[in-house]
Amino acid sequence: MTGGNTAVPISVAFVDDHPILLEGIVNIYSSKKDLQIRARGADAIDALKIAENYQPDILVLDLNMPGDTVAAIEIITQKYPSTKIIVFTATSSIEAAVQMLNLGVFGYVLKGSTSHDLYEAIRIVHGGNTFITPGFATKVILSMKAAEMRRKTHLQSRLSLREEQIVRYLMLGKTNREIARMLDISEKTVKHYMSVLMQKLDARNRVEVVLAAQKMQDYEKLNA
Repeated sequence: MTGGNTAVPISVAFVDDHPILLEGIVNIYSSKKDLQIRARGADAIDALKIAENYQPDILVLDLNMPGDTVAAIEIITQKYPSTKIIVFTATSSIEAAVQMLNLGVFGYVLKGSTSHDLYEAIRIVHGGNTFITPGFATKVILSMKAAEMRRKTHLQSRLSLREEQIVRYLMLGKTNREIARMLDISEKTVKHYMSVLMQKLDARNRVEVVLAAQKMQDYEKLNA
């Protein structure tokens, strides 16, 4: 019987165009028994090559490096979803952080953070959760919530009177035939409006249309 810890280490790669910083990071985390440093790089092209050749569990990369880092992130998140990206950057822009999270990045760590913060970020992201530098995280989350509310308000303002009537009946659980009778229109017209509503509300079916409408109502109550 074999004893000891048999947990598989988290494979990690680091990409940064500052040689001294990169060397320091690699040295610090090489001593962690639960991490395995698979590769290192210095620019966006290196990040792509590392994702393709090594597919590490975690890819920690700087945002401001030679090459198109944003494009590299887009490609990696789409083509290599098993590799979770943590942006490690000096860029404390809320807009940049929101953009990265929307692209599928799992972590956003500011370079003013401690080595322990980055270590925790690696562990948390590997566990399937998102990590944003404490303090900065609140601003980012508030910004994302505000953007979502603006999107909902915009969608609501685009609904016509007839569409709003149909949505109200949908929320009451009415069928297309019942809605047609109540509004004195054909069932075919109701189906047409349903197609329009699904497109406007980014919904795949009538249930999702109802859910989107309920969220709109909640937003109205919150801002009444």
